[in-house]
Amino acid sequence: QRCQRTPGGPTAQAHPDQILISRIPLKNNHSFILCFLSGTVYLDHAGATLFPQSQLTSFTNDLMENVYGNPHSQNISSKLTHETVEHVRYRILAHFHTSSEDYSVIFTAGSTAALKLVAEAFPWVSPGPECSGSRFCYLTDSHTSVVGMRKVTTAMNVTSIPVRPEDMRLAERRAAAASDPDCQLPHLFCYPAQSNFSGTRYPLSWIGEVKAGRMCPVSVPGKWFVLLDAASYVSTSPLDLSVHQADFVPLSFYKLFGFPTGLGALLVNNRVAPLLRKTYFGGGTAAAYLAGEDFYIPRSSVAERFEDGTISFLDVIALKHGFDALERLTGGMENIKQHTFTLAQYTYTALSALRYPDGAPVVRIYSDSEFSSPEEQGPIINFNVLDHSGNIIGYSQVDKMASLYNIHVRTGCFCNTGACQRHLGISDEMVKKHLQAGHVCGDDVDLIDGQPTGSVRISFGYMSTVEDAQAFLRFIIAMQLHQSDGQPLPQTMPAEAGAPSESEAQDAIPAIMDGSDLHSPLPMTTGTQHTPLERAAGVLDGGLGPYVITNLYLYPIKSCAAFEVTTWPLGNQGLLYDRSWMVVNHNGVCLSQKQEPRLCLIQPFIDLQQKVMVLKAKGMEPIEVPLEEDGEQAQIYQSKVCADRVNTYNCGEKISSWLSRFFGRPCQLIKQSSKFQRSAKKQGKDQPAGTTASLSLVNEAQYLLINRSSVLELQQQLNASDENGKEELFPMKDLISRFRANIITNGTRAFEEEKWDEISIGSLRFQVSGPCHRCQMICIDQQTGQRNQNVFQKLSERRERKVNFGVYLMHMSLDLSSPRFLSVGSQVCPVLKENAECPDLPASD
Repeated sequence: QRCQRTPGGPTAQAHPDQILISRIPLKNNHSFILCFLSGTVYLDHAGATLFPQSQLTSFTNDLMENVYGNPHSQNISSKLTHETVEHVRYRILAHFHTSSEDYSVIFTAGSTAALKLVAEAFPWVSPGPECSGSRFCYLTDSHTSVVGMRKVTTAMNVTSIPVRPEDMRLAERRAAAASDPDCQLPHLFCYPAQSNFSGTRYPLSWIGEVKAGRMCPVSVPGKWFVLLDAASYVSTSPLDLSVHQADFVPLSFYKLFGFPTGLGALLVNNRVAPLLRKTYFGGGTAAAYLAGEDFYIPRSSVAERFEDGTISFLDVIALKHGFDALERLTGGMENIKQHTFTLAQYTYTALSALRYPDGAPVVRIYSDSEFSSPEEQGPIINFNVLDHSGNIIGYSQVDKMASLYNIHVRTGCFCNTGACQRHLGISDEMVKKHLQAGHVCGDDVDLIDGQPTGSVRISFGYMSTVEDAQAFLRFIIAMQLHQSDGQPLPQTMPAEAGAPSESEAQDAIPAIMDGSDLHSPLPMTTGTQHTPLERAAGVLDGGLGPYVITNLYLYPIKSCAAFEVTTWPLGNQGLLYDRSWMVVNHNGVCLSQKQEPRLCLIQPFIDLQQKVMVLKAKGMEPIEVPLEEDGEQAQIYQSKVCADRVNTYNCGEKISSWLSRFFGRPCQLIKQSSKFQRSAKKQGKDQPAGTTASLSLVNEAQYLLINRSSVLELQQQLNASDENGKEELFPMKDLISRFRANIITNGTRAFEEEKWDEISIGSLRFQVSGPCHRCQMICIDQQTGQRNQNVFQKLSERRERKVNFGVYLMHMSLDLSSPRFLSVGSQVCPVLKENAECPDLPASD
């Protein structure tokens, strides 16, 4: 069952008899409720699928009713574990239409561990005077974990050969050259049943063709074995190993059930098992061995021989409940295959039909198929979004926008560099160039010199619905075509009435876009209100007065409200007490407004004389927190901020209870230890050799500066885009608060601060360390905690999809031998970067 939201009303539970996930009817049982938050559109099932509540309930009841001991013992509870684990092995084999007569199940930590096991145990033959040696061939459209096997083979002097999909398809059409039938030199060919990048499904018939020698990845004498990487494929499709008898099949169960994670298996064809070699032996694998002599006899069972140590037996037992839930909810993998393909086909057809007013496509889809058959295409759509000129919008920006709509997608290269290079046209030289430019796998560097480093992927699972697909399509339309989400989308599913043709999709989707124009001129608005402080300093937004500080803010608690000051002392980490505390959840993980927008409703006030911080929030009594820890009582904990380890201490049970009551869940307040120095990653200009700048709990730098002229331009865009004719939708002060800067200055023109190399404020010097790359937090109204996607979207358009706003500052040779202060009204003297264009200013300036 799915928790569905009633429009304009509270969450409602749909009646179980009325539930239909496309073509998969859910059984009449109230316990089958998917465990995810209402309103979330989860489209990363190829990464990890979700799990049903009934699966967890059944598993926990099992654990409460039975005692499972270590299966290597002989007591009653251990024997129960052993028998249950063996039953699960049979269940796995039955799921893949085979039995223990033909295959063995070796439990591993996941498909990656299974691949590593094959690489280390395969009977490779190194080349010699009379032998050319084994070959390891893999499809270039393979997961990193497959490609990584070549490091093992290289150590054995075995040649690794990447094979392109088009070369395999050519080999499929031509007969393999006759080879010596007596030559038994072992070779291994690895390929994915389904590309985790594009969803392309490669022919399972290759298994038999390659093993029989009728089709060869490369022409060499010997015997070919086949490893079928089925991790992505089996999550949404049946695999019949009685027909397609691969020698090795690695799996990860979280892709199939969502839970448990960290558990996989290697299915080994029993005819191949005796050839595997093993060096290390761990607990449970030995029939007998001697500690003082090189004597070791392995157990006869393939599984027992290769499962070193005690397996994760409770997780293995959880698999039984995963299979039960899957069959109860869906009726089997064939239903899942048809359902998920139907959703992908529908989304692909609608997405590919989206056009700008001039007919240019909105997305570029990377696919080897036309989504005509589930035999050729899985439920994965890989794409990049294009602007009206055909330029690719970086995947990081799309991901940030999707998160504003509570849509979960995957971005990057998906641990499949080969497919990424082929589809995006990235050469080997470009990959190396990207690395030199600072891009590494998994980061958010999405464009380099205008060229994409990755893409966006959506994928469907058995609990996905047509509403999920339509929510995603509405998001793309709203992001690129500026239409509201109240417009109709095609209601007919391809599986129910036949796949819509492209012309039908064109009729259905572009109707939403009539009259849309991405870059219509924006009328400029006036009437911005100015504070007495601004007028006294001669600071009119966009005017030509001297640069001065108009506002100073510090944020004592990370992600909580700002504390505005007129004069404030400096510390070696920035403004004194700026981001010295943070709120963490029950697991000690830092909370930000991304997960908990209500953090902005907690207002901190610092009293330096009383040495306390007072916290206030609506409906709560004020509470005081000491500014400094009690050195003798404080217990140090290790926490993490932006991938950095930091030493912190807990601020006590009293404030923890206060925060837990406010948020309605367990929370704690922790403070960075004054004895701990967190070093900045970037070496500052004029930084003495061997020293690094110190950071508080900030993301990247000691200070963040924004320019009022930049805010004003964004304000004009936002107010001009208001279709209801309202004035001052986004007051200047409210917009400034969204960017959570420390130093606010006036300016002569928008975004000129990005051309500064350093600034001086009195005797203080600061290096500009780079622009601040913005996330979806700028969409949160800091007064109410409510979200508004327009802020991020307008800024993204203005900055040509690079959502930068404000610049980071770092101290340059700060001397704290005497107190140092920053004050509102202080003059700011910028120094331009080399080759930066200097704005035309009057001679007096």
